[in-house]
Amino acid sequence: MKYFKILTLVLFFGLAASLESNAQELGIRFGQFGGNNVAIDGVFSLGQFSRVHADVSFGSGVGIDALWDFIYRPVSTSDFNWYVGVGPSLYIDDPFSLAAAGEIGIEYAFKEVPIVIGADWRPTFRIVENTDFFADVFGLNIRWRFGNDGSNATN
Repeated sequence: MKYFKILTLVLFFGLAASLESNAQELGIRFGQFGGNNVAIDGVFSLGQFSRVHADVSFGSGVGIDALWDFIYRPVSTSDFNWYVGVGPSLYIDDPFSLAAAGEIGIEYAFKEVPIVIGADWRPTFRIVENTDFFADVFGLNIRWRFGNDGSNATN
Protein backbone atom coordinates (compact mmCIF):
# COMPACT_ATOMS: atom_id res chain seq x y z
CA MET A 1 0.00 0.00 0.00
CA LYS A 2 2.92 2.33 0.73
CA TYR A 3 4.24 2.02 -2.84
CA PHE A 4 0.77 2.59 -4.27
CA LYS A 5 0.48 5.85 -2.31
CA ILE A 6 3.86 7.04 -3.56
CA LEU A 7 3.01 6.07 -7.16
CA THR A 8 -0.35 7.86 -6.96
CA LEU A 9 1.32 10.99 -5.61
CA VAL A 10 3.98 10.95 -8.35
CA LEU A 11 1.33 10.46 -11.06
CA PHE A 12 -0.78 13.30 -9.65
CA PHE A 13 2.14 15.76 -9.61
CA GLY A 14 3.32 14.52 -13.01
CA LEU A 15 -0.09 15.24 -14.48
CA ALA A 16 -0.06 18.69 -12.93
CA ALA A 17 3.36 19.46 -14.38
CA SER A 18 2.63 18.07 -17.83
CA LEU A 19 -0.58 20.00 -18.53
CA GLU A 20 0.23 23.26 -20.27
CA SER A 21 -2.63 25.59 -19.51
CA ASN A 22 -2.99 29.09 -18.18
CA ALA A 23 -4.92 28.12 -15.03
CA GLN A 24 -3.27 25.37 -13.06
CA GLU A 25 -3.67 25.28 -9.30
CA LEU A 26 -2.23 22.97 -6.70
CA GLY A 27 -2.92 22.95 -2.98
CA ILE A 28 -4.77 21.26 -0.17
CA ARG A 29 -8.41 20.42 0.50
CA PHE A 30 -9.82 19.96 3.98
CA GLY A 31 -12.99 17.93 4.20
CA GLN A 32 -14.41 14.42 4.37
CA PHE A 33 -13.12 11.77 1.92
CA GLY A 34 -14.54 8.42 2.93
CA GLY A 35 -12.31 8.22 5.99
CA ASN A 36 -9.60 10.74 5.12
CA ASN A 37 -9.75 14.40 6.14
CA VAL A 38 -7.09 16.09 3.98
CA ALA A 39 -6.30 15.80 0.26
CA ILE A 40 -3.89 17.15 -2.31
CA ASP A 41 -6.11 19.37 -4.45
CA GLY A 42 -5.48 20.30 -8.09
CA VAL A 43 -7.31 22.23 -10.77
CA PHE A 44 -6.42 21.88 -14.45
CA SER A 45 -7.96 24.18 -17.04
CA LEU A 46 -9.60 22.66 -20.12
CA GLY A 47 -10.54 26.02 -21.61
CA GLN A 48 -11.94 29.34 -20.59
CA PHE A 49 -15.01 27.95 -18.78
CA SER A 50 -14.22 24.25 -18.21
CA ARG A 51 -11.75 22.44 -15.94
CA VAL A 52 -10.89 19.28 -14.02
CA HIS A 53 -10.90 19.46 -10.21
CA ALA A 54 -8.98 16.47 -8.83
CA ASP A 55 -8.08 15.30 -5.32
CA VAL A 56 -5.88 12.57 -3.90
CA SER A 57 -6.30 11.83 -0.18
CA PHE A 58 -4.33 9.54 2.12
CA GLY A 59 -5.21 8.07 5.49
CA SER A 60 -6.60 4.65 6.23
CA GLY A 61 -6.88 4.25 2.43
CA VAL A 62 -6.37 6.25 -0.75
CA GLY A 63 -9.17 8.42 -2.13
CA ILE A 64 -9.18 9.78 -5.69
CA ASP A 65 -11.75 12.22 -7.06
CA ALA A 66 -11.64 13.62 -10.63
CA LEU A 67 -14.51 15.99 -11.26
CA TRP A 68 -15.18 17.79 -14.51
CA ASP A 69 -16.43 21.29 -13.75
CA PHE A 70 -18.45 21.93 -16.89
CA ILE A 71 -19.74 25.26 -15.58
CA TYR A 72 -17.12 27.67 -14.29
CA ARG A 73 -18.18 31.31 -14.30
CA PRO A 74 -17.42 34.56 -12.50
CA VAL A 75 -19.94 35.97 -10.05
CA SER A 76 -20.90 39.30 -11.64
CA THR A 77 -17.76 41.44 -11.99
CA SER A 78 -16.08 40.20 -8.82
CA ASP A 79 -13.06 37.93 -8.34
CA PHE A 80 -15.38 35.18 -7.09
CA ASN A 81 -16.07 32.22 -9.39
CA TRP A 82 -18.75 29.57 -9.01
CA TYR A 83 -18.65 26.09 -10.51
CA VAL A 84 -20.69 22.91 -10.98
CA GLY A 85 -19.34 19.51 -11.96
CA VAL A 86 -19.54 15.72 -11.82
CA GLY A 87 -17.15 12.80 -11.92
CA PRO A 88 -15.93 9.55 -10.40
CA SER A 89 -14.86 9.10 -6.79
CA LEU A 90 -12.69 6.13 -5.89
CA TYR A 91 -11.67 4.93 -2.42
CA ILE A 92 -9.08 2.17 -2.23
CA ASP A 93 -9.17 0.35 1.09
CA ASP A 94 -11.08 -2.49 2.65
CA PRO A 95 -13.89 -2.15 1.63
CA PHE A 96 -13.25 -0.73 -1.84
CA SER A 97 -15.60 2.05 -2.93
CA LEU A 98 -16.56 3.44 -6.33
CA ALA A 99 -18.94 6.39 -6.49
CA ALA A 100 -20.31 9.18 -8.66
CA ALA A 101 -19.86 12.62 -7.14
CA GLY A 102 -21.33 16.01 -7.91
CA GLU A 103 -19.79 19.31 -6.99
CA ILE A 104 -20.97 22.87 -6.52
CA GLY A 105 -18.72 25.53 -5.09
CA ILE A 106 -17.46 29.06 -4.96
CA GLU A 107 -13.90 30.38 -4.82
CA TYR A 108 -11.99 33.63 -4.60
CA ALA A 109 -8.82 34.32 -6.59
CA PHE A 110 -6.59 36.95 -4.98
CA LYS A 111 -5.07 39.43 -7.43
CA GLU A 112 -2.10 40.42 -5.27
CA VAL A 113 -0.87 36.88 -4.60
CA PRO A 114 -1.41 33.67 -6.62
CA ILE A 115 -3.71 32.05 -4.05
CA VAL A 116 -7.24 30.72 -4.52
CA ILE A 117 -9.53 29.93 -1.57
CA GLY A 118 -12.79 28.08 -2.08
CA ALA A 119 -15.55 26.04 -0.49
CA ASP A 120 -17.60 23.29 -2.09
CA TRP A 121 -20.28 20.69 -1.51
CA ARG A 122 -19.87 17.20 -3.04
CA PRO A 123 -22.92 14.97 -2.74
CA THR A 124 -21.73 11.44 -3.49
CA PHE A 125 -23.62 8.35 -4.61
CA ARG A 126 -21.62 5.21 -3.79
CA ILE A 127 -22.24 2.39 -6.25
CA VAL A 128 -19.68 -0.27 -5.30
CA GLU A 129 -19.03 -1.97 -2.53
CA ASN A 130 -22.25 -0.84 -0.90
CA THR A 131 -24.91 1.50 -2.29
CA ASP A 132 -25.25 4.69 -0.25
CA PHE A 133 -25.82 8.40 -0.71
CA PHE A 134 -23.76 10.96 1.20
CA ALA A 135 -24.96 14.56 1.29
CA ASP A 136 -22.61 15.72 4.06
CA VAL A 137 -19.38 16.03 2.06
CA PHE A 138 -18.11 19.62 2.31
CA GLY A 139 -14.62 20.94 1.67
CA LEU A 140 -12.40 23.98 2.05
CA ASN A 141 -9.78 24.43 -0.69
CA ILE A 142 -6.57 26.48 -0.53
CA ARG A 143 -4.50 26.38 -3.72
CA TRP A 144 -1.47 28.06 -5.28
CA ARG A 145 -2.15 29.32 -8.81
CA PHE A 146 0.46 28.78 -11.55
CA GLY A 147 0.58 30.78 -14.78
CA ASN A 148 -2.39 33.05 -14.16
CA ASP A 149 -2.55 36.74 -13.26
CA GLY A 150 -5.27 36.29 -10.61
CA SER A 151 -8.17 37.58 -12.62
CA ASN A 152 -11.40 35.65 -12.93
CA ALA A 153 -12.33 32.98 -15.49
CA THR A 154 -13.18 35.46 -18.21
CA ASN A 155 -9.51 36.29 -18.92
